[in-house]
Amino acid sequence: MTRPQATVLRVLAPERILRLEDDAVVVLDQRRLPDEEVELACRTAAEVAEAIRSMAVRGAPAIGIAAAYGYALAVEHGENLEQASAVLEAARPTAANLAWALREMRSAANPAARARELHAEEVERCRRMSAHAAALLAPESRALTHCNTGGLATGGQGTALGALQEAWAQGLVRHVLVDETRPLLQGARLTAWELEMAGIPHTVVADAAAGHLLANGEVDCVLVGADRIAANGDTANKIGTYPLAVLADRHGVPFYVVAPTSTIDPETPRGSEIPIEERDPREVSSRFPARNPAFDVTPAELISAIVTELGVHRRPYAESLVRPVPA
Repeated sequence: MTRPQATVLRVLAPERILRLEDDAVVVLDQRRLPDEEVELACRTAAEVAEAIRSMAVRGAPAIGIAAAYGYALAVEHGENLEQASAVLEAARPTAANLAWALREMRSAANPAARARELHAEEVERCRRMSAHAAALLAPESRALTHCNTGGLATGGQGTALGALQEAWAQGLVRHVLVDETRPLLQGARLTAWELEMAGIPHTVVADAAAGHLLANGEVDCVLVGADRIAANGDTANKIGTYPLAVLADRHGVPFYVVAPTSTIDPETPRGSEIPIEERDPREVSSRFPARNPAFDVTPAELISAIVTELGVHRRPYAESLVRPVPA
Protein backbone atom coordinates (compact mmCIF):
# COMPACT_ATOMS: atom_id res chain seq x y z
CA MET A 1 0.00 0.00 0.00
CA THR A 2 1.47 3.34 -1.05
CA ARG A 3 0.46 6.84 -0.14
CA PRO A 4 0.04 9.64 -2.70
CA GLN A 5 3.13 11.83 -2.66
CA ALA A 6 0.98 14.83 -1.76
CA THR A 7 -0.11 13.24 1.54
CA VAL A 8 1.05 15.38 4.46
CA LEU A 9 0.57 14.35 8.06
CA ARG A 10 -1.05 17.11 10.12
CA VAL A 11 0.70 17.10 13.49
CA LEU A 12 0.98 19.53 16.36
CA ALA A 13 3.80 22.05 16.21
CA PRO A 14 6.18 21.67 19.20
CA GLU A 15 5.48 25.22 20.42
CA ARG A 16 1.74 24.49 20.35
CA ILE A 17 2.22 21.63 22.81
CA LEU A 18 4.35 23.61 25.29
CA ARG A 19 6.62 26.62 25.23
CA LEU A 20 8.46 29.08 27.44
CA GLU A 21 7.40 32.72 27.26
CA ASP A 22 8.85 35.71 29.14
CA ASP A 23 6.52 35.35 32.11
CA ALA A 24 4.98 31.88 31.83
CA VAL A 25 5.22 28.28 30.71
CA VAL A 26 2.31 27.75 28.33
CA VAL A 27 0.92 24.25 27.72
CA LEU A 28 -1.95 22.89 25.67
CA ASP A 29 -4.23 21.67 28.47
CA GLN A 30 -4.63 17.95 27.77
CA ARG A 31 -7.42 17.64 30.32
CA ARG A 32 -9.68 19.60 27.96
CA LEU A 33 -8.94 17.60 24.82
CA PRO A 34 -10.42 16.58 22.45
CA ASP A 35 -13.46 18.77 23.10
CA GLU A 36 -11.56 22.05 23.53
CA GLU A 37 -8.11 23.31 22.61
CA VAL A 38 -7.28 25.54 25.56
CA GLU A 39 -3.88 26.86 26.60
CA LEU A 40 -2.86 26.97 30.24
CA ALA A 41 -0.34 29.59 31.39
CA CYS A 42 1.77 28.61 34.42
CA ARG A 43 3.56 31.57 36.04
CA THR A 44 5.54 29.83 38.81
CA ALA A 45 7.41 26.56 39.20
CA ALA A 46 4.68 25.40 41.59
CA GLU A 47 2.03 26.03 38.92
CA VAL A 48 4.07 24.06 36.38
CA ALA A 49 4.35 21.23 38.93
CA GLU A 50 0.58 21.29 39.42
CA ALA A 51 0.05 21.15 35.64
CA ILE A 52 2.26 18.05 35.58
CA ARG A 53 0.60 16.46 38.61
CA SER A 54 -2.92 17.09 37.31
CA MET A 55 -1.91 15.86 33.84
CA ALA A 56 -2.62 19.10 32.03
CA VAL A 57 0.73 18.19 30.50
CA ARG A 58 1.74 14.52 30.52
CA GLY A 59 3.94 11.96 28.82
CA ALA A 60 7.46 11.34 30.10
CA PRO A 61 9.40 13.43 27.54
CA ALA A 62 6.86 16.28 27.68
CA ILE A 63 6.89 16.55 31.46
CA GLY A 64 10.69 16.60 31.35
CA ILE A 65 10.53 19.60 29.01
CA ALA A 66 7.82 21.23 31.14
CA ALA A 67 9.98 20.80 34.25
CA ALA A 68 12.95 22.34 32.44
CA TYR A 69 10.82 25.30 31.42
CA GLY A 70 9.48 25.57 34.99
CA TYR A 71 13.01 25.66 36.37
CA ALA A 72 14.02 28.34 33.84
CA LEU A 73 10.95 30.35 34.86
CA ALA A 74 11.95 30.04 38.53
CA VAL A 75 15.41 31.41 37.71
CA GLU A 76 13.90 34.32 35.79
CA HIS A 77 11.53 35.17 38.65
CA GLY A 78 14.12 34.80 41.39
CA GLU A 79 12.41 31.85 43.09
CA ASN A 80 14.20 29.60 45.56
CA LEU A 81 15.72 27.14 43.12
CA GLU A 82 16.11 24.29 45.60
CA GLN A 83 12.42 24.51 46.49
CA ALA A 84 11.38 24.94 42.86
CA SER A 85 13.40 21.89 41.81
CA ALA A 86 11.98 19.80 44.66
CA VAL A 87 8.35 20.63 43.89
CA LEU A 88 8.84 19.95 40.20
CA GLU A 89 10.59 16.62 40.76
CA ALA A 90 7.88 15.46 43.17
CA ALA A 91 5.05 16.18 40.71
CA ARG A 92 5.16 12.67 39.18
CA PRO A 93 7.69 10.17 40.52
CA THR A 94 7.74 7.41 37.90
CA ALA A 95 8.94 9.22 34.78
CA ALA A 96 12.74 9.27 34.53
CA ASN A 97 12.74 12.23 32.12
CA LEU A 98 11.58 14.67 34.79
CA ALA A 99 14.56 14.16 37.11
CA TRP A 100 16.91 13.93 34.13
CA ALA A 101 15.78 17.29 32.76
CA LEU A 102 16.18 18.97 36.13
CA ARG A 103 19.72 17.62 36.46
CA GLU A 104 20.49 19.17 33.08
CA MET A 105 19.01 22.49 34.16
CA ARG A 106 20.88 22.79 37.46
CA SER A 107 24.20 22.99 35.62
CA ALA A 108 23.00 25.32 32.84
CA ALA A 109 24.71 28.68 32.47
CA ASN A 110 21.66 30.06 30.64
CA PRO A 111 18.60 28.13 31.91
CA ALA A 112 16.08 29.53 29.43
CA ALA A 113 18.35 28.77 26.48
CA ARG A 114 19.15 25.29 27.81
CA ALA A 115 15.46 24.49 28.36
CA ARG A 116 14.62 25.44 24.78
CA GLU A 117 17.62 23.41 23.63
CA LEU A 118 16.33 20.37 25.53
CA HIS A 119 13.00 20.76 23.76
CA ALA A 120 14.71 20.95 20.36
CA GLU A 121 16.79 17.88 21.20
CA GLU A 122 13.62 15.98 22.15
CA VAL A 123 12.03 16.89 18.82
CA GLU A 124 15.06 15.48 17.01
CA ARG A 125 15.08 12.33 19.17
CA CYS A 126 11.43 11.76 18.26
CA ARG A 127 12.17 12.08 14.56
CA ARG A 128 15.03 9.60 14.71
CA MET A 129 13.36 6.96 16.90
CA SER A 130 10.17 7.12 14.82
CA ALA A 131 12.18 6.27 11.71
CA HIS A 132 13.99 3.40 13.45
CA ALA A 133 10.77 1.91 14.81
CA ALA A 134 8.79 2.29 11.59
CA ALA A 135 11.39 0.15 9.83
CA LEU A 136 10.37 -2.80 12.03
CA LEU A 137 6.86 -2.94 10.58
CA ALA A 138 5.80 -5.02 7.60
CA PRO A 139 3.57 -3.53 4.88
CA GLU A 140 -0.16 -3.50 5.67
CA SER A 141 0.44 -3.87 9.42
CA ARG A 142 -2.45 -3.63 11.85
CA ALA A 143 -0.99 -2.06 14.97
CA LEU A 144 -2.24 -1.81 18.53
CA THR A 145 -1.08 0.96 20.84
CA HIS A 146 -1.71 1.87 24.47
CA CYS A 147 -1.98 5.23 26.23
CA ASN A 148 -0.81 8.33 24.32
CA THR A 149 2.67 8.56 22.83
CA GLY A 150 2.33 11.26 20.19
CA GLY A 151 3.28 14.91 20.10
CA LEU A 152 1.19 15.65 23.17
CA ALA A 153 3.33 13.26 25.21
CA THR A 154 6.70 14.37 23.90
CA GLY A 155 6.68 17.93 22.64
CA GLY A 156 7.83 16.53 19.28
CA GLN A 157 6.55 13.95 16.79
CA GLY A 158 6.05 11.28 19.41
CA THR A 159 7.52 7.91 20.35
CA ALA A 160 5.31 4.89 19.55
CA LEU A 161 2.66 7.05 17.90
CA GLY A 162 5.35 8.97 16.05
CA ALA A 163 6.57 5.65 14.69
CA LEU A 164 3.06 4.73 13.56
CA GLN A 165 2.68 8.09 11.82
CA GLU A 166 5.99 7.51 10.04
CA ALA A 167 4.95 3.96 9.12
CA TRP A 168 1.63 5.24 7.73
CA ALA A 169 3.46 7.77 5.55
CA GLN A 170 5.57 4.91 4.18
CA GLY A 171 2.57 2.66 3.50
CA LEU A 172 3.48 0.20 6.25
CA VAL A 173 0.38 0.61 8.44
CA ARG A 174 -3.19 0.21 7.30
CA HIS A 175 -5.02 0.59 10.64
CA VAL A 176 -4.31 1.44 14.27
CA LEU A 177 -6.23 -0.05 17.20
CA VAL A 178 -6.20 2.35 20.15
CA ASP A 179 -6.63 1.09 23.70
CA GLU A 180 -8.86 3.59 25.52
CA THR A 181 -6.36 3.40 28.44
CA ARG A 182 -7.87 3.62 31.89
CA PRO A 183 -8.35 5.47 34.12
CA LEU A 184 -8.17 8.83 32.27
CA LEU A 185 -8.71 7.57 28.72
CA GLN A 186 -5.52 8.99 27.24
CA GLY A 187 -5.92 6.65 24.27
CA ALA A 188 -9.57 7.37 23.56
CA ARG A 189 -9.20 11.12 24.11
CA LEU A 190 -5.68 11.97 22.95
CA THR A 191 -4.26 9.23 20.70
CA ALA A 192 -7.47 8.99 18.70
CA TRP A 193 -7.52 12.79 18.35
CA GLU A 194 -3.94 12.86 17.07
CA LEU A 195 -4.62 10.00 14.63
CA GLU A 196 -7.75 11.74 13.38
CA MET A 197 -5.78 14.94 12.87
CA ALA A 198 -3.12 13.00 10.92
CA GLY A 199 -5.73 11.24 8.77
CA ILE A 200 -4.73 7.72 9.88
CA PRO A 201 -7.50 5.06 10.05
CA HIS A 202 -8.04 3.98 13.65
CA THR A 203 -10.50 2.36 16.03
CA VAL A 204 -10.76 2.85 19.78
CA VAL A 205 -11.14 -0.39 21.75
CA ALA A 206 -11.66 -1.15 25.43
CA ASP A 207 -8.44 -2.13 27.19
CA ALA A 208 -9.96 -5.50 28.05
CA ALA A 209 -10.66 -6.21 24.37
CA ALA A 210 -6.98 -6.53 23.47
CA GLY A 211 -6.79 -10.24 24.27
CA HIS A 212 -9.80 -10.99 22.07
CA LEU A 213 -8.31 -9.02 19.16
CA LEU A 214 -4.91 -10.68 19.50
CA ALA A 215 -6.46 -14.15 19.73
CA ASN A 216 -8.48 -13.47 16.56
CA GLY A 217 -5.36 -12.53 14.62
CA GLU A 218 -6.39 -8.89 14.21
CA VAL A 219 -3.11 -7.42 15.50
CA ASP A 220 0.26 -7.68 13.76
CA CYS A 221 2.33 -5.64 16.22
CA VAL A 222 2.04 -3.71 19.47
CA LEU A 223 3.84 -0.40 20.00
CA VAL A 224 3.96 1.42 23.33
CA GLY A 225 6.03 4.11 24.98
CA ALA A 226 7.73 4.15 28.37
CA ASP A 227 8.06 6.41 31.37
CA ARG A 228 11.15 4.71 32.78
CA ILE A 229 13.39 1.93 31.48
CA ALA A 230 15.52 0.14 34.07
CA ALA A 231 19.09 -0.89 33.31
CA ASN A 232 18.00 -4.47 32.58
CA GLY A 233 15.27 -3.41 30.14
CA ASP A 234 12.29 -3.76 32.48
CA THR A 235 9.93 -0.96 31.49
CA ALA A 236 7.37 1.13 33.36
CA ASN A 237 4.49 2.43 31.30
CA LYS A 238 0.84 3.36 31.73
CA ILE A 239 -1.17 0.83 33.70
CA GLY A 240 -2.38 -1.99 31.46
CA THR A 241 0.84 -2.29 29.47
CA TYR A 242 2.08 -5.38 31.31
CA PRO A 243 -0.98 -7.57 30.59
CA LEU A 244 -0.85 -6.36 26.98
CA ALA A 245 2.75 -7.58 26.75
CA VAL A 246 1.77 -10.95 28.24
CA LEU A 247 -1.03 -11.29 25.69
CA ALA A 248 1.24 -10.32 22.80
CA ASP A 249 3.78 -12.92 23.92
CA ARG A 250 1.07 -15.58 24.24
CA HIS A 251 -0.05 -14.96 20.65
CA GLY A 252 3.37 -14.48 19.06
CA VAL A 253 2.89 -10.80 18.24
CA PRO A 254 5.95 -8.53 18.48
CA PHE A 255 5.84 -6.03 21.33
CA TYR A 256 7.94 -2.91 20.77
CA VAL A 257 8.79 -0.18 23.28
CA VAL A 258 9.68 3.17 21.71
CA ALA A 259 11.29 5.76 23.99
CA PRO A 260 14.18 8.25 24.02
CA THR A 261 17.45 7.59 25.82
CA SER A 262 16.38 10.24 28.36
CA THR A 263 13.86 7.64 29.61
CA ILE A 264 16.56 5.06 30.38
CA ASP A 265 17.53 5.07 34.06
CA PRO A 266 20.87 3.25 34.49
CA GLU A 267 20.70 3.90 38.25
CA THR A 268 17.64 1.65 38.57
CA PRO A 269 18.85 -1.93 38.01
CA ARG A 270 15.46 -3.62 37.58
CA GLY A 271 11.78 -2.84 37.26
CA SER A 272 10.88 -3.84 40.81
CA GLU A 273 12.79 -0.76 41.99
CA ILE A 274 10.90 1.73 39.82
CA PRO A 275 8.61 3.90 41.99
CA ILE A 276 5.00 3.44 40.89
CA GLU A 277 2.74 6.45 41.21
CA GLU A 278 -0.63 5.90 42.88
CA ARG A 279 -3.11 8.56 41.85
CA ASP A 280 -6.31 9.80 43.49
CA PRO A 281 -8.74 6.84 43.81
CA ARG A 282 -11.57 9.21 42.84
CA GLU A 283 -10.27 9.06 39.26
CA VAL A 284 -11.55 5.46 39.30
CA SER A 285 -14.60 5.67 41.55
CA SER A 286 -16.18 8.58 43.40
CA ARG A 287 -18.31 6.30 45.55
CA PHE A 288 -16.53 3.01 46.28
CA PRO A 289 -13.05 2.20 47.65
CA ALA A 290 -10.56 2.07 44.79
CA ARG A 291 -6.90 1.62 43.89
CA ASN A 292 -5.38 3.75 41.17
CA PRO A 293 -1.80 2.78 40.26
CA ALA A 294 -0.84 4.86 37.25
CA PHE A 295 1.83 2.48 35.89
CA ASP A 296 2.88 -1.13 35.74
CA VAL A 297 6.18 -2.78 34.86
CA THR A 298 6.74 -5.01 31.84
CA PRO A 299 9.62 -7.50 32.29
CA ALA A 300 12.38 -7.25 29.70
CA GLU A 301 11.83 -10.81 28.47
CA LEU A 302 8.40 -9.83 27.12
CA ILE A 303 9.77 -6.95 25.02
CA SER A 304 10.74 -7.80 21.43
CA ALA A 305 12.83 -4.65 21.03
CA ILE A 306 13.40 -1.28 22.66
CA VAL A 307 13.77 1.50 20.10
CA THR A 308 15.53 4.76 20.95
CA GLU A 309 16.90 7.56 18.80
CA LEU A 310 20.11 5.50 18.62
CA GLY A 311 18.44 2.55 16.93
CA VAL A 312 16.86 -0.82 17.72
CA HIS A 313 18.07 -2.50 20.93
CA ARG A 314 17.63 -6.24 21.46
CA ARG A 315 18.07 -8.54 24.45
CA PRO A 316 20.09 -8.65 26.61
CA TYR A 317 19.15 -5.03 27.25
CA ALA A 318 21.64 -4.63 30.09
CA GLU A 319 24.25 -4.74 27.33
CA SER A 320 22.48 -3.30 24.30
CA LEU A 321 21.09 -0.18 26.00
CA VAL A 322 24.57 1.05 26.92
CA ARG A 323 26.47 0.35 23.70
CA PRO A 324 26.16 1.82 20.20
CA VAL A 325 23.62 0.16 17.96
CA PRO A 326 25.18 -1.44 14.84
CA ALA A 327 24.42 0.47 11.67
